[in-house]
Amino acid sequence: MRAVVAGRLRCVSCGALVPVSTALSWRCPNAVAGDRRHVLVIESDDSGGDFVPDDSDNPFVAFRRMLAWDAFAASTGMADDDRRSFIERIDGLVAEVAGTGFRFTPVSCESRLSDELAFSSSGGVWVKDETHNVAGSHKARHLFTELLHLLLAESRGLAPWTASTRPELAIASCGNAAMAASTLAAAVRWPIRVFVPSSADGVVVETLTMLGATIERCPRRDDDPPGDPCVLRFRERVAGGAVPFGVQGTENAWCLDGGRVIGWEIIHQLGRDALTHMVIQVGGGAFAAGIGEAFVLAGCSTALVAAQTQGCAPLERAWRMAASTGGTLGAGPRWSDCMWPWESTPTSLADGILDDETYDWVEVCDAMTKTGGFPVVSPETDVVAAYELAHGFTSVDVSPTGSAGLAGLLTLRSLNRIDDDARVGLVFSGIRRGVDPPTLR
Repeated sequence: MRAVVAGRLRCVSCGALVPVSTALSWRCPNAVAGDRRHVLVIESDDSGGDFVPDDSDNPFVAFRRMLAWDAFAASTGMADDDRRSFIERIDGLVAEVAGTGFRFTPVSCESRLSDELAFSSSGGVWVKDETHNVAGSHKARHLFTELLHLLLAESRGLAPWTASTRPELAIASCGNAAMAASTLAAAVRWPIRVFVPSSADGVVVETLTMLGATIERCPRRDDDPPGDPCVLRFRERVAGGAVPFGVQGTENAWCLDGGRVIGWEIIHQLGRDALTHMVIQVGGGAFAAGIGEAFVLAGCSTALVAAQTQGCAPLERAWRMAASTGGTLGAGPRWSDCMWPWESTPTSLADGILDDETYDWVEVCDAMTKTGGFPVVSPETDVVAAYELAHGFTSVDVSPTGSAGLAGLLTLRSLNRIDDDARVGLVFSGIRRGVDPPTLR
């Protein structure tokens, strides 16, 4: 893959540029309270030549020279060896809490699933298994670069706090992101508040409690504007001084840095053009945005396909609106014309991707456009069927949310939009927790 160096952050709405050396650069400097359309994304420059990963089984070490975090650390005067040691030290603390640090996760052709879906001998389905990553999903990848940024800014005197006066971290989630955030926070003994739905219970809440997170339940109030009440309460807390520590680029641009690592990892493991399509389940969008940007930067020919369910599909609507108002590339200035909260109550077995808004939709649309990809919306029957196929034809103990990319593939196969010779990549992310819902027993 090509070698790139992160040089700046750019607002997708107003074009404002923020140097990568800027500490605590969560959001565009032109953003105002209540306006989430000023969103920073990472811009990288081609440094020439091919990229050779560092010799490490930790992807954040192996690909660190491609990370915006590494450029930020270098700008503070930190030496190259010290930057590597910094990552390894924090990774060691994470491993003490999570039972594992960040390591390359396996990816392989699932021959039984490929045969079941009637792919030819030259095509098939490749599954990357993220269920044994830190906290059981890909979410910790996004959060790790945020944590590295926070800890480095603190250690170099670039933050308005010290290790003994840290502000609270905040995240809106009651699933994999909350688990990942609370795991990382516990590893470095940083207080965290998790905003969850009022109905939240079960193993996730029990685990958050065990990790020492403060849990705040968020019922919808009569005077709330449209959108997720957990996100609304989270934003109020951040306005009061908490640090945004989530997986939405609208709240913290540095989550997009870590999200790119999984894409580079896939390319490193399989080869730059091994896949014809990559079908990724989309909720808030940072997952697909990170993988898509990694493919674009590497010059891959793999088409990014963004999968949502009929019960909540704001991204596909935004894609259509962008196409009709000036094009799907660079649609950030047309945010209000393209993206708004899903009007009906989101519903699906894949409940982890039921975000009212696809927060990082601009980056996902850009990546789909640049790679020749597109969105797909699956009926609930395909969501259920995908979960059953994942457990019947692979050995991955994945959750319904984690297998939702397979639902997108089922839908595309039924519509004859992916042919028998296609080589399709999926990521099963999110280990199954608890028992299956009654409809699947």
